[in-house]
Amino acid sequence: QVQLVESGGGLVQAGGSLRLSCAASGSIASINAMGWYRQAPGKQRELVATITSGGGLTNYADSVKGRFTISRDNAKNTVYLQMNSLKPEDTAVYYCTAVMATMSRGVPRFSDTWGQGTQVTVSS
Repeated sequence: QVQLVESGGGLVQAGGSLRLSCAASGSIASINAMGWYRQAPGKQRELVATITSGGGLTNYADSVKGRFTISRDNAKNTVYLQMNSLKPEDTAVYYCTAVMATMSRGVPRFSDTWGQGTQVTVSS
């Protein structure tokens, strides 16, 4: 069993910053890509940022480019999202996701795991 636990959400004024963390735990054999998505009230869940297993390649939604930075610490099985210059339209529940492998009878099995989400609210 593997799980992801987010932290770091909260209430911040426009122009402020927050840093989200997401730690993976459980019987993990390996972690491939990790990422952050968000879902605002009444809207579909959307991609925010992703990062490859080695951290060498990142991808961002156009709406957050230049303001958000995704990074990871593989020794801690943790992915981060540094959010600067926050805007009211960034208000959403932020979800962490990771493609993780667990061992089953000596064979790695990959699955896409999601965290429970953390609320980010940006006031104007």
